Amino acid sequence: MKRLRLLVLMLLPALLSQAQTKPDRVKGDPQLSEVWEPVIPVVTPGKTSQDAPSDAIILFNGKDFSAWTSDSGAVKWTIADGAMSVAPRTGGIRTKQGFGDCQLHIEWRTPAVVKGDGQGRGNSGIFLMGKSELQVLDNYNNRTYSNGQAGSIYKQTPPAVNVCRPPGEWQTYDVIFKAPKFYDDGRVKSPATITVLQNGVLVQYHTTIWGGPEYRGVPEYKKHGDKEPIFLQDHDNTTSFRNIWIREL
Repeated sequence: MKRLRLLVLMLLPALLSQAQTKPDRVKGDPQLSEVWEPVIPVVTPGKTSQDAPSDAIILFNGKDFSAWTSDSGAVKWTIADGAMSVAPRTGGIRTKQGFGDCQLHIEWRTPAVVKGDGQGRGNSGIFLMGKSELQVLDNYNNRTYSNGQAGSIYKQTPPAVNVCRPPGEWQTYDVIFKAPKFYDDGRVKSPATITVLQNGVLVQYHTTIWGGPEYRGVPEYKKHGDKEPIFLQDHDNTTSFRNIWIREL
Protein backbone atom coordinates (compact mmCIF):
# COMPACT_ATOMS: atom_id res chain seq x y z
CA MET A 1 0.00 0.00 0.00
CA LYS A 2 2.85 2.39 0.83
CA ARG A 3 4.43 1.70 -2.56
CA LEU A 4 1.12 2.50 -4.30
CA ARG A 5 0.80 5.81 -2.42
CA LEU A 6 4.37 6.67 -3.31
CA LEU A 7 3.70 5.94 -7.01
CA VAL A 8 0.59 8.15 -7.00
CA LEU A 9 2.51 10.99 -5.37
CA MET A 10 5.26 10.65 -7.99
CA LEU A 11 2.79 10.73 -10.91
CA LEU A 12 0.55 13.48 -9.53
CA PRO A 13 2.62 16.45 -10.77
CA ALA A 14 2.68 15.06 -14.32
CA LEU A 15 -1.07 14.41 -14.32
CA LEU A 16 -1.81 17.90 -13.01
CA SER A 17 0.48 19.37 -15.64
CA GLN A 18 -1.36 17.58 -18.45
CA ALA A 19 -4.73 18.67 -17.09
CA GLN A 20 -3.58 22.27 -17.01
CA THR A 21 -2.09 22.28 -20.51
CA LYS A 22 -4.93 20.41 -22.28
CA PRO A 23 -6.97 23.59 -22.95
CA ASP A 24 -3.92 25.08 -24.69
CA ARG A 25 -4.05 22.32 -27.30
CA VAL A 26 -7.57 23.22 -28.44
CA LYS A 27 -6.92 26.95 -28.72
CA GLY A 28 -6.64 28.64 -32.10
CA ASP A 29 -8.82 29.58 -35.07
CA PRO A 30 -11.14 26.67 -36.08
CA GLN A 31 -11.15 28.05 -39.64
CA LEU A 32 -7.56 26.85 -40.00
CA SER A 33 -8.86 23.27 -40.27
CA GLU A 34 -11.69 24.05 -42.70
CA VAL A 35 -11.27 22.92 -46.32
CA TRP A 36 -13.25 24.91 -48.91
CA GLU A 37 -11.54 23.94 -52.15
CA PRO A 38 -12.20 22.13 -54.34
CA VAL A 39 -15.97 22.58 -54.35
CA ILE A 40 -17.62 19.16 -54.20
CA PRO A 41 -19.54 18.39 -57.44
CA VAL A 42 -23.28 17.87 -57.10
CA VAL A 43 -24.67 14.48 -58.16
CA THR A 44 -28.41 13.87 -58.00
CA PRO A 45 -29.08 10.41 -56.56
CA GLY A 46 -31.71 8.07 -57.96
CA LYS A 47 -35.05 7.77 -56.23
CA THR A 48 -33.91 4.42 -54.85
CA SER A 49 -30.49 2.84 -54.38
CA GLN A 50 -31.12 0.83 -57.56
CA ASP A 51 -31.79 3.86 -59.74
CA ALA A 52 -28.91 5.45 -61.60
CA PRO A 53 -27.54 8.75 -60.23
CA SER A 54 -27.21 11.72 -62.55
CA ASP A 55 -23.55 11.11 -63.42
CA ALA A 56 -23.96 7.42 -64.29
CA ILE A 57 -23.51 5.92 -67.74
CA ILE A 58 -26.50 3.77 -68.65
CA LEU A 59 -25.24 0.50 -70.10
CA PHE A 60 -28.64 -1.09 -70.61
CA ASN A 61 -31.88 0.87 -70.80
CA GLY A 62 -34.17 -2.14 -71.24
CA LYS A 63 -34.77 -1.38 -74.91
CA ASP A 64 -31.71 -2.03 -77.05
CA PHE A 65 -28.08 -3.15 -77.21
CA SER A 66 -26.69 0.23 -78.26
CA ALA A 67 -23.95 0.08 -75.59
CA TRP A 68 -22.97 -3.52 -76.42
CA THR A 69 -21.28 -5.60 -79.07
CA SER A 70 -20.11 -9.17 -79.56
CA ASP A 71 -17.36 -11.03 -81.38
CA SER A 72 -19.73 -11.50 -84.30
CA GLY A 73 -20.74 -7.83 -84.31
CA ALA A 74 -24.51 -7.79 -83.77
CA VAL A 75 -25.72 -8.96 -80.36
CA LYS A 76 -27.96 -12.02 -80.68
CA TRP A 77 -29.30 -12.08 -77.12
CA THR A 78 -33.01 -11.35 -76.60
CA ILE A 79 -34.85 -8.44 -74.98
CA ALA A 80 -38.24 -8.72 -73.29
CA ASP A 81 -39.98 -6.83 -70.48
CA GLY A 82 -37.02 -4.50 -69.98
CA ALA A 83 -34.48 -7.29 -69.54
CA MET A 84 -31.93 -8.90 -71.82
CA SER A 85 -31.36 -12.64 -71.73
CA VAL A 86 -28.59 -14.87 -72.93
CA ALA A 87 -29.31 -16.67 -76.18
CA PRO A 88 -27.30 -19.85 -75.52
CA ARG A 89 -24.38 -20.57 -77.81
CA THR A 90 -24.49 -17.16 -79.49
CA GLY A 91 -21.50 -15.90 -77.48
CA GLY A 92 -20.95 -13.37 -74.74
CA ILE A 93 -21.34 -9.62 -75.13
CA ARG A 94 -19.12 -6.72 -74.13
CA THR A 95 -19.54 -2.99 -73.67
CA LYS A 96 -18.41 -0.80 -76.54
CA GLN A 97 -16.80 1.52 -74.00
CA GLY A 98 -13.90 0.57 -71.77
CA PHE A 99 -13.80 1.16 -68.01
CA GLY A 100 -11.23 1.04 -65.22
CA ASP A 101 -11.96 2.14 -61.65
CA CYS A 102 -15.72 2.13 -61.35
CA GLN A 103 -18.94 1.70 -59.41
CA LEU A 104 -21.18 -0.81 -61.19
CA HIS A 105 -24.82 -1.68 -60.59
CA ILE A 106 -26.26 -4.72 -62.35
CA GLU A 107 -29.35 -6.85 -61.75
CA TRP A 108 -29.55 -10.49 -62.78
CA ARG A 109 -31.98 -13.38 -62.73
CA THR A 110 -31.48 -17.11 -63.20
CA PRO A 111 -34.21 -19.15 -64.95
CA ALA A 112 -37.33 -19.87 -62.90
CA VAL A 113 -37.45 -23.39 -64.27
CA VAL A 114 -34.53 -25.20 -62.65
CA LYS A 115 -32.47 -27.45 -64.87
CA GLY A 116 -29.31 -29.19 -63.77
CA ASP A 117 -27.32 -28.62 -60.61
CA GLY A 118 -23.98 -27.28 -59.45
CA GLN A 119 -22.41 -25.09 -62.13
CA GLY A 120 -25.23 -25.95 -64.54
CA ARG A 121 -27.90 -23.72 -62.96
CA GLY A 122 -28.16 -20.20 -64.36
CA ASN A 123 -24.44 -19.91 -64.93
CA SER A 124 -23.03 -16.66 -66.31
CA GLY A 125 -20.37 -14.19 -65.25
CA ILE A 126 -19.60 -10.48 -65.11
CA PHE A 127 -16.03 -9.84 -66.20
CA LEU A 128 -14.62 -6.49 -65.04
CA MET A 129 -12.23 -5.21 -67.71
CA GLY A 130 -13.13 -8.42 -69.53
CA LYS A 131 -10.84 -10.39 -67.21
CA SER A 132 -11.88 -10.49 -63.53
CA GLU A 133 -14.99 -12.66 -63.17
CA LEU A 134 -17.71 -12.01 -60.62
CA GLN A 135 -19.71 -15.23 -60.75
CA VAL A 136 -23.42 -15.36 -61.57
CA LEU A 137 -25.11 -18.63 -60.60
CA ASP A 138 -28.25 -20.05 -59.01
CA ASN A 139 -27.00 -21.08 -55.57
CA TYR A 140 -30.36 -21.21 -53.85
CA ASN A 141 -30.24 -24.68 -52.28
CA ASN A 142 -27.62 -25.60 -54.84
CA ARG A 143 -24.18 -26.59 -53.57
CA THR A 144 -21.06 -26.16 -55.66
CA TYR A 145 -17.43 -25.35 -54.92
CA SER A 146 -17.33 -22.27 -52.72
CA ASN A 147 -15.04 -20.19 -54.92
CA GLY A 148 -17.32 -20.88 -57.87
CA GLN A 149 -20.70 -19.92 -56.43
CA ALA A 150 -22.61 -16.67 -56.85
CA GLY A 151 -20.79 -13.73 -55.30
CA SER A 152 -17.38 -15.33 -55.69
CA ILE A 153 -14.43 -14.05 -57.64
CA TYR A 154 -14.38 -17.14 -59.77
CA LYS A 155 -11.80 -19.77 -58.77
CA GLN A 156 -10.27 -17.25 -56.35
CA THR A 157 -12.27 -15.87 -53.41
CA PRO A 158 -15.58 -17.27 -52.09
CA PRO A 159 -18.31 -14.86 -50.97
CA ALA A 160 -18.55 -14.15 -47.25
CA VAL A 161 -22.15 -15.40 -47.20
CA ASN A 162 -24.70 -16.95 -49.54
CA VAL A 163 -27.56 -14.47 -50.01
CA CYS A 164 -29.05 -15.91 -53.19
CA ARG A 165 -32.75 -15.47 -53.80
CA PRO A 166 -34.82 -18.31 -55.28
CA PRO A 167 -34.53 -18.98 -59.03
CA GLY A 168 -36.64 -16.65 -61.15
CA GLU A 169 -36.26 -13.71 -58.73
CA TRP A 170 -34.20 -10.62 -59.52
CA GLN A 171 -30.94 -10.13 -57.64
CA THR A 172 -28.51 -7.21 -57.52
CA TYR A 173 -24.79 -6.67 -57.51
CA ASP A 174 -23.35 -3.33 -56.44
CA VAL A 175 -19.65 -3.31 -57.17
CA ILE A 176 -16.73 -1.03 -56.34
CA PHE A 177 -13.80 -2.00 -58.54
CA LYS A 178 -10.25 -0.66 -58.57
CA ALA A 179 -8.33 -1.62 -61.69
CA PRO A 180 -4.86 -3.17 -61.60
CA LYS A 181 -1.83 -1.04 -62.41
CA PHE A 182 1.21 -2.21 -64.35
CA TYR A 183 4.82 -1.18 -64.84
CA ASP A 184 5.96 -0.59 -68.40
CA ASP A 185 7.62 -4.01 -68.49
CA GLY A 186 4.32 -5.74 -67.64
CA ARG A 187 4.97 -6.40 -63.96
CA VAL A 188 2.06 -5.74 -61.61
CA LYS A 189 2.41 -2.48 -59.71
CA SER A 190 -0.84 -3.03 -57.79
CA PRO A 191 -3.46 -5.78 -58.25
CA ALA A 192 -7.15 -5.10 -58.76
CA THR A 193 -9.46 -4.97 -55.75
CA ILE A 194 -13.21 -5.40 -55.54
CA THR A 195 -16.01 -4.83 -53.04
CA VAL A 196 -19.40 -6.41 -53.78
CA LEU A 197 -22.83 -6.16 -52.20
CA GLN A 198 -25.27 -8.84 -53.32
CA ASN A 199 -28.89 -8.01 -52.60
CA GLY A 200 -27.65 -5.31 -50.23
CA VAL A 201 -25.40 -7.66 -48.26
CA LEU A 202 -21.60 -7.41 -48.29
CA VAL A 203 -20.11 -10.54 -49.88
CA GLN A 204 -16.67 -9.26 -50.96
CA TYR A 205 -14.81 -6.60 -48.96
CA HIS A 206 -11.82 -4.94 -50.62
CA THR A 207 -10.88 -8.33 -52.03
CA THR A 208 -7.59 -8.60 -53.91
CA ILE A 209 -7.93 -10.13 -57.38
CA TRP A 210 -4.88 -12.20 -58.26
CA GLY A 211 -5.31 -12.23 -62.03
CA GLY A 212 -7.66 -13.46 -64.69
CA PRO A 213 -9.88 -16.46 -63.94
CA GLU A 214 -8.18 -19.73 -64.77
CA TYR A 215 -10.36 -22.84 -64.91
CA ARG A 216 -7.17 -24.82 -64.31
CA GLY A 217 -4.07 -23.55 -62.60
CA VAL A 218 -3.06 -20.34 -60.88
CA PRO A 219 -4.52 -16.96 -61.92
CA GLU A 220 -2.09 -14.50 -63.41
CA TYR A 221 -2.05 -11.01 -64.84
CA LYS A 222 -1.21 -10.04 -68.37
CA LYS A 223 -0.60 -6.34 -68.95
CA HIS A 224 -3.61 -4.58 -70.49
CA GLY A 225 -5.00 -1.10 -70.95
CA ASP A 226 -6.16 1.26 -68.23
CA LYS A 227 -9.72 0.86 -69.49
CA GLU A 228 -11.24 -2.30 -70.93
CA PRO A 229 -14.82 -3.42 -71.75
CA ILE A 230 -17.11 -5.21 -69.32
CA PHE A 231 -18.02 -8.69 -70.56
CA LEU A 232 -21.16 -10.73 -69.85
CA GLN A 233 -20.79 -14.47 -70.35
CA ASP A 234 -22.84 -16.91 -72.39
CA HIS A 235 -22.61 -20.16 -70.42
CA ASP A 236 -25.47 -21.95 -72.20
CA ASN A 237 -28.06 -20.77 -69.65
CA THR A 238 -30.84 -18.23 -70.31
CA THR A 239 -29.74 -15.94 -67.49
CA SER A 240 -31.15 -12.41 -67.67
CA PHE A 241 -29.83 -8.93 -66.88
CA ARG A 242 -31.39 -5.50 -66.46
CA ASN A 243 -30.84 -2.01 -65.03
CA ILE A 244 -27.11 -1.84 -65.73
CA TRP A 245 -25.35 1.43 -64.97
CA ILE A 246 -21.82 2.48 -64.11
CA ARG A 247 -19.96 5.43 -62.63
CA GLU A 248 -16.33 6.04 -63.53
CA LEU A 249 -14.24 6.76 -60.43
